[in-house]
Amino acid sequence: MYEQNYAYQNQERHGHGSEVEYVSLYDPFVVQSLQNIIGREIVVETSKGSVRGKLADVKPDHVVVQTKESTFFVRIQEVVWVMPC
Repeated sequence: MYEQNYAYQNQERHGHGSEVEYVSLYDPFVVQSLQNIIGREIVVETSKGSVRGKLADVKPDHVVVQTKESTFFVRIQEVVWVMPC
């Protein structure tokens, strides 16, 4: 996995001059593979269950799956597997 690091100042919460680091895992191979199937029906299995619908968009940290009833924003870190229908 690849990592993106973001450091920022948070003076109100952690005191003057302290630094907080945010680390987000990024897998460019998963993102690229998913971008190749935008517009297709998919099933996404997550740690909380599965979502079936049309893959509407792919970002480095999440995917957008549209069903007839709702739009789901699924964090890529929560994806166990994806299967095109």
